[in-house]
Amino acid sequence: MYGFWAKLNKPIMAMAPLSGGTDAAFRPIIARYGKPDILFTEFVSCVGLCSPGRAKLLPDLWYSEIERPIVAQIFGPHPDAFLQTAQLIVELGFDGIDINAGCPDKSVEKQGAGAALIKDPQRMLQIMRATREGAGNLPVSVKTRLGYDRVIIEEWLDCLLGEKPAAVTIHARTRNELSKVPARWDAIGRAVEFAKGRGTKTLILGNGDVNTLSEAQRLAAATGVDGVMIGRGIFGNPWLFNPDVDVSEVSAEERLRVMMEHTRRFETTFSSLKNFAVMRRHFKAYVAGLDDAKALRVQLMKTQNADDVETIINRYLIEQEQPALL
Repeated sequence: MYGFWAKLNKPIMAMAPLSGGTDAAFRPIIARYGKPDILFTEFVSCVGLCSPGRAKLLPDLWYSEIERPIVAQIFGPHPDAFLQTAQLIVELGFDGIDINAGCPDKSVEKQGAGAALIKDPQRMLQIMRATREGAGNLPVSVKTRLGYDRVIIEEWLDCLLGEKPAAVTIHARTRNELSKVPARWDAIGRAVEFAKGRGTKTLILGNGDVNTLSEAQRLAAATGVDGVMIGRGIFGNPWLFNPDVDVSEVSAEERLRVMMEHTRRFETTFSSLKNFAVMRRHFKAYVAGLDDAKALRVQLMKTQNADDVETIINRYLIEQEQPALL
């Protein structure tokens, strides 16, 4: 029931599933330069995976062995689709399944999925049971929020813990707060106390406004959480989970070399399956703080393929009187 989760040292450091970010091209880069304890896929629609359009979504479930333990995150409103999707995830060889019950995207909520499940606890319980049925021996976890329009974390946790998930990751805001207010880590601390009071074996992880490994460790110590999930801080910083690397000390040449490695992997992995524009979000983050970053960023935003990127990087490095990439 708890699978690999029970074998991890605490505090657990997890890489958040980020839509449009932590894909099968970026995760191996993260695993190589600063591997966290757990990696998650981008969230994938159960309904889509159970439809004739499955083939278009399967690339979102590609992974490499270097990423283990690797967890597939899924979303949707229908328990039967979760059951079938869980069976697929078992066949694909994942280490775990994570149910998204926190995404605030309107198109997701309109389906009755994501954060909308906080308002429909009975459906959530049906989804958890169906997922476990399809998962067999794979551990099932949940990612959610403090509540929908108000903080109800004790009440909500009471509901979730009854199904004995391997772990519950709590984003420290309600759905309606989005990212408009600071993360409420005091509420995460309350969640930990409540879970301990229940005597559960379910691990509690916190998430929200954490951008460095040292900050994650500090919050883990302050709140007693079993682990911390870090999200957007990973952009431009695949060294994030590496305790021996300070990204501010990584040379421009090394940052651009890794960016180029990431770009080549994206092109090789997805070819015509994904628009190259997906990489532009990463380019902006990789070059932040470099000399003449604005001019470099403007050029990178116009690129159409990896060769274009390499040409621009080498021109930049030569102008900075540094050796070009090999």
